[in-house]
Amino acid sequence: FAAWGATAYPVPLSWGATFDPVLVRRMAAAIGRDMRAVGVHQGLAPVLDVVRDARWGRVEETIGEDPYLVGTIGTAYVQGLEETGVAATLKHFVGYSASRAGRNLAPSSVGPRERADVLLPPFEMAVREGGARSVMHAYTDLDGIPAAADEELLTGLLRDTWGFDGTVVADYFGIAFLKTLHGIAGDWADAAGAALRAGVDVELPTVKTFGAPLVEAVTDGRVPETLIDRALRRVLTQKAALGLLDPDWNPLPPALDGADLDDPDALRGSIDLDGPGNRELARTLAEEAVVLLSNDGTLPLAGPRRIALLGPNADEPTAVLGCYSFPQHIGVHHPDSPVGIDLPTLRDTLAAEFPDTEFTTARGTGIDDGDLSGISEAVRAARDADVAVAVLGDRAGLFGRGTSGEGCDVESLTLPGTQQQLLDALLDTGTPVVTVLLAGRPYALGRAATESAAIVQAFFPGEEGTHAIAGILAGRLNPSGRLPVSVPRTPGAQPTTYLGPRLAHANDVSNIDPTPAFPFGHGLTYTTFHWTNLTVDSQEASTDGAFTLALTIRNTGQRPGTEIVQLYLHDPVASVVQPLQRLIGYTRLDLDPGQARRLHVTVPADLASFTGRDGQRITEP
Repeated sequence: FAAWGATAYPVPLSWGATFDPVLVRRMAAAIGRDMRAVGVHQGLAPVLDVVRDARWGRVEETIGEDPYLVGTIGTAYVQGLEETGVAATLKHFVGYSASRAGRNLAPSSVGPRERADVLLPPFEMAVREGGARSVMHAYTDLDGIPAAADEELLTGLLRDTWGFDGTVVADYFGIAFLKTLHGIAGDWADAAGAALRAGVDVELPTVKTFGAPLVEAVTDGRVPETLIDRALRRVLTQKAALGLLDPDWNPLPPALDGADLDDPDALRGSIDLDGPGNRELARTLAEEAVVLLSNDGTLPLAGPRRIALLGPNADEPTAVLGCYSFPQHIGVHHPDSPVGIDLPTLRDTLAAEFPDTEFTTARGTGIDDGDLSGISEAVRAARDADVAVAVLGDRAGLFGRGTSGEGCDVESLTLPGTQQQLLDALLDTGTPVVTVLLAGRPYALGRAATESAAIVQAFFPGEEGTHAIAGILAGRLNPSGRLPVSVPRTPGAQPTTYLGPRLAHANDVSNIDPTPAFPFGHGLTYTTFHWTNLTVDSQEASTDGAFTLALTIRNTGQRPGTEIVQLYLHDPVASVVQPLQRLIGYTRLDLDPGQARRLHVTVPADLASFTGRDGQRITEP
C-alpha cells in the first residue's frame, strides 16, 4: 500500500522466497484492511508476470520464475485482498515479463505454447481460484498484437473461456500507446475504439482517449455505442457490488469524516497504517524470505570481537525498500518530508544482536557511482576484523533513477557500479567475508560465489528486513527461504531459466554454460534434514486420476528448522519439447531436533498436461 506511513512489506520476490501462501494471504488481508480504512476499494496488484529474463527491471515486483509458485503465491494474495472487500487487479496480462533483452515495454517474442504453459497459468489460477475482480492489460505486444487491443485475449480467453466477469483496466497510458508506441491507431479515437472492442473497460490513470475523442468516434459512427454500454455495465456492476452507488454512501471512511482534507499535516497520522500487527507480519515475512545461499560454517557468527561492516548498503535505511514503496516511489520527490516509517539499518540491528562487538563501518563504493576511492579504507577495516560483512546490492527507483525497479533494466547481471571490485578486494584480505545482498534481482557474484565464507540473499525485505538478516547472521533465527529465481554463475548467459528444455542447459553444441551458481528452489539452513522411506502407491493413473506417494522427513540436526519440500515433474518423452523439470507442489515443514513427519502427497495426473501440437491442452500416456 503506497501511502505515507503505511507498512513497507517485503517485495513480491521475497513472497516467492517464503514458499508460504498462507502467510502471504495474511499479509494481503492486512493491506486490504488498511486500504479500506482510508476509503480505497481497488488495489493494482498482484503482479503475476513470470520472470523470463532477470535483466528486466521489474523482477523485484514478480514472485519468481516458476508459474506454479507465482500462481499459488499470487492467488493467496488475491484471496487475502478480496476477503477485505478490496478488488484485486491481476497484472500485467500478458507477456510483459518476456520482453526482448529484458527491456521495459519492449516487444515480446513468445510462441503460443510458452504463453499458454508458462505465462498464463498464474492468471487463470487467480481468476478461477482467487476470485479476482479486475485485470490490467499489459503494455507489450505479442507477435504484433498489443495486449490492449487483443480481443482474443481480453474477451475470448479471459471472459468466454475462463468466465471472468469483472473489469479490465488499462495499464497507465496503455490505450494511448496504441497510437504513440504501437502504431496501430491513427488517432486517439481509433485507440479508444480498439481498446473497447478488445474488452478494456476503464482508462487509467486519467481520461485521455475515453473522453472527447470517444464521443466524437461514437457520433460519427466509427465506434458502436453498444461497446460503451458493455464497458459501462461492467463498471457500474462492480461499483454497485462495492456499495459505491448506495444512497447513503460516504466517500470518506469514518476516521476521516469531517477532517480538513486540504490540510495534509492535520491528516498525517490520523490513521495508523503501520501498527504492531503489521510490523510483526512484515518481520515474519522477512524472516521466512531471507535465503542462505552458501555457508562454510562461519554462520551463525559466534560473537566475534570485531566486525567490519562494509559496502554501500551497510548503513543505508532505504536499502530494504522496493521501487513501489512510498519512500522510494513518492518520497524521493519530497526530500524534506519525513519517511513516515521506522527503517533501521543493518548496522543498527547487528549492533543490537552483538552489543559487545566492536564495529567498523566503511562504504567502500556506492551502489552505481563507480567510485573506487573508498575501497582501500574498506580493505583496511576488513584486515583488522575477525569477520567482514559486505552488504551490497541495489537501490530501488524508477526509470533509471535506481538499479532495480520499473524502467531500471540492465545489460548484464554484474553487480552494479564497482561493487564487484570491492567484493574481490575484500576476499583478497584473507578475512572471512560474509556477503549480504539487499537487491531486487539475482546477480552473478564472480569468484565470491565460491570464495565467500557465506552468502545471504535478501530481495528488498521491507521495513523489518534488517532485523531478519541480523537474526540469521547471529543465529537467533534459522534461515528457511528458498530461491524463487536462479542466481546466475556468469553475468551474460541471459535469458535463462530453470524451466529450460534440454537444449537450454549446458551441452556440447555451445561454449556458453548457463548452469546457475545457485538454482531455483535452493536454500540452506543451520540444521540438517533426512528424507527416507519413499513409497509410491500407484505406478499408473488415468488422466482424470492421481498418483499418491509418501515420505518421511526428519530433522537430524541440533536446532529447530523448516524444510521446504518441493515436488518436481519430469517428462522425458513427449510430443512437444518439455522443460527438464518443473515445480508442481511444495509445502513447509517445521521440525524440532529429532522430530520426524510422514508426508503424504497426492499428484493429480493432469498436472502433467501441456499444450500439444494442435494448440489444445493434453495429458499424454
